[in-house]
Amino acid sequence: MKVLIIGCGIGGPLTAMALQRVGLDAEIYEAYGDSAVGVGSFLNVASNGLDALRVLDAHKAVMAAGIPTPQMVMWNGNGKRLGEVPNGMALDDGTVSHTIQRSDLYRVVRDTALAREIPITFGKRLVSFDDTGTGVTAHFEDGTSARGDVLVAADGVHSRTRQVLDPGAPAPRYSGLYSLGGLVKDGGLPGEVGVYHMIFGKRAFFGYTVAQSGDTWWFANLPRALGDVPAPAKSVEAWRPLLVEAFADDFIAASDLLTRTRIDPAVPIYDLPPLPLWHRGRVILTGDAAHATSPSAGQGASMAAEDAIVLARCLSTERDPGWAFTAFERARRERVERVVAYSRQISNNKAAGPVGRVLRDLMMPFFLKRTASQTNLTWLFHHHVDLV
Repeated sequence: MKVLIIGCGIGGPLTAMALQRVGLDAEIYEAYGDSAVGVGSFLNVASNGLDALRVLDAHKAVMAAGIPTPQMVMWNGNGKRLGEVPNGMALDDGTVSHTIQRSDLYRVVRDTALAREIPITFGKRLVSFDDTGTGVTAHFEDGTSARGDVLVAADGVHSRTRQVLDPGAPAPRYSGLYSLGGLVKDGGLPGEVGVYHMIFGKRAFFGYTVAQSGDTWWFANLPRALGDVPAPAKSVEAWRPLLVEAFADDFIAASDLLTRTRIDPAVPIYDLPPLPLWHRGRVILTGDAAHATSPSAGQGASMAAEDAIVLARCLSTERDPGWAFTAFERARRERVERVVAYSRQISNNKAAGPVGRVLRDLMMPFFLKRTASQTNLTWLFHHHVDLV
């Protein structure tokens, strides 16, 4: 079986490596003209994601490029401590969740795939595909095409494959938040190494962690109407005064850090409502193309890693694509939709208005105790997937 994979972000290379482990050939086609190195800020690879990466012998390189971040402390803008929750649950060998630059995670999984002789072709933006019932032909913007037995979409929240597969599919939902982030040496903010501090501020949300090196990794979520970006449009520097103003009245001394830090480009945060259709014939959606989640739960990369392994297992045991894809959806849909809903609930708290902030500050300790304790998050983090 030859598998065409559309997208060489995180999920694409992981899916190809998982398929290779079960004896199936995969080729990756990426829309970017060269690579996605340098695209995006940083993200969380939760312990369940690292557990999935371990199945592919890819976890050590990811951990080496990141920093351990096993704990989160929540605050409101006045400095009231709202609670503390685990950022994942330690694996049997003590492995905890890690934070990693997205470009480093991409580089690691791409280079690992290339080292395993998985073909990756750049500059191949999908336009359409033809499913003949016995095979699939992918057609690209440059006029070329590729043929395989099945096609796997790993092309993200704005998936072109999804648009072709189901033109009536629900559109991605804007969360009401723009996300920015960066890294600064000697940030001057208090906190233990590897502990995330999450501040539900008066105007926006701010999070940071301090690495062993002393570097401060920070991000901010600003409530804004979609398209409401400062002039000049898309200028990173134009966001700096908005960031400084957003946190000026909060207890955390972020203003000094924000005047001198590197700022990664602002991106609007989306997720996906439940899709009625994940697959048809010989084409299937995976990762963010099927169930994009906001970054608030830190599970996007981990869900893609789990998908890769489950899909490879299904295709190895059910060689008929229809049966394999049905088995994949049965194994994954309930879990990932629960993750999307959980993450969206957190995002909604970040964008709360004045009345919502008061209610949030009152209810957050109870919410954390009820849904985000070590015991209650077992469903999220203790979920082992394997190829057999």
